[in-house]
Amino acid sequence: MLTRKQHELLLFIHERLKETGIPPSFDEMKEALDLASKSGIHRLITALEERGFIRRLPNRARALEVLRLPDSIAPGLAPQRARFSPSVIEGSLGRRAPEPARAPMAGNDDAASAVSIPVMGRIAAGVPIDAIQHRTHSISVPPEMIMGGEHYALEVKGDSMIEAGIFDGDTVIIRNANTANPGEIVVALVDDEEATLKRFRRKGASIALEAANPAYETRIFGPDRVKVQGRLVGLIRRY
Repeated sequence: MLTRKQHELLLFIHERLKETGIPPSFDEMKEALDLASKSGIHRLITALEERGFIRRLPNRARALEVLRLPDSIAPGLAPQRARFSPSVIEGSLGRRAPEPARAPMAGNDDAASAVSIPVMGRIAAGVPIDAIQHRTHSISVPPEMIMGGEHYALEVKGDSMIEAGIFDGDTVIIRNANTANPGEIVVALVDDEEATLKRFRRKGASIALEAANPAYETRIFGPDRVKVQGRLVGLIRRY
């Protein structure tokens, strides 16, 4: 039997993983449950882990996986742990990593239904680096990752978004857009020269690009200095 707060947190983590493939940060969980501090979130996560509802993934900062949902929840809401099965790429531009050998499966048409999107270079999850480059190569992603609109991929360089579950070497899937809602993770172009991956916020008339790592400060810019280049919709990780 879960407490109300444990139940609320489990559903919040589950829904965020379904929507983005990325677990929420501790700050997002604290805000969603209207708790005063992150220590309460730590206690709830520990309780859920002890009861076998979630597990913390090793060697990844605050990465979570939902193992099961309470019996009272409809089966259709069960977590989809096998959601992502795309090709993966090396950290260096233009080189594709060899895929692990797999036994053929009868009736498996995942490869046939995969969608190809361009990889446009590297994006900094840290201090901004050079602006997004031209197309280097393409990768295949599951069609459920692409929900309308134009999409592209970027290789992540840096660790400023680790509390959002985004790590150095990951590949992020971006939906092309020039606007964003507060709290969304975006590709931001600063002064038409530097590109970075950050959480988008507004501070009065200014724009804040917020890291998900306490080692990095939030950067504030005038509205004419930042252009949104797309919104995060998915992530690919090489193991």
